[in-house]
Amino acid sequence: MTIQEAQKIVDQWIKDYGVRYYSELTNMAILTEEVGEVARLMARMYGEQSFKESDKGQDLGDELADVMFVLICIANQTGTDLEAALRRNLEKKTNRDATRHKENEKLK
Repeated sequence: MTIQEAQKIVDQWIKDYGVRYYSELTNMAILTEEVGEVARLMARMYGEQSFKESDKGQDLGDELADVMFVLICIANQTGTDLEAALRRNLEKKTNRDATRHKENEKLK
């Protein structure tokens, strides 16, 4: 699915099951919470923290999808076309960083 299709699917889901969007500020708080859940899982999967019993069985893909869902909600309610925004952002990064990373001694 494209990003635009994902935005439409999430919007329809909100209309069918979610009643309405939470406020933008509430969704920002939820996004922060969801990113925290990804960070917690990453620290256990790839970092030095050990899993607690309550952490076991969590799926990184599912947690990342939670982040994506809320991010799409925020984009929808603020009128942001994420696909177009990502294209512009990649173009900006390409122009700005065309040689920067390749010349960075720390990355070699």
